[in-house]
Amino acid sequence: MSDMPPKLAEIVEEFASAPREVVLEMLLEFADAMPPVPADLAGHDGMEQVPECQTQFFLKATVRPDDTVEVWFDCPPEAPTTRAFAGILAEGLQGATAAEILAVPDDLYARMGLANAISPLRIRGGSAILARLKRQVSVGAG
Repeated sequence: MSDMPPKLAEIVEEFASAPREVVLEMLLEFADAMPPVPADLAGHDGMEQVPECQTQFFLKATVRPDDTVEVWFDCPPEAPTTRAFAGILAEGLQGATAAEILAVPDDLYARMGLANAISPLRIRGGSAILARLKRQVSVGAG
């Protein structure tokens, strides 16, 4: 799994090797651990909406001068699966460079074995989040 940042690779491996009944618990832990957006992004100012998600979901990625990327996600607590995707990306990509994020495989959620635990619609939403995140990073790094 060297095609993704080490923290994210570790999370993917944990999910891929977990029994199905534990996966949902793990998702809820990531949903609960998702950091709140800073005050300057409250109200989604400067954040991009991900319309492919069934729920209101917003993200913002900023490429810093040292080429690391800061990511922020906002999603209501009533959407735990989508919040979990955001929490996984927030933790797994913390401190990652633009190139590392752009190298994250598009089938990330399939590699995690989530297709057995959650609906295809949710997987599509998660994939759309990753795609929009990568697009913001590529624009910011360009």
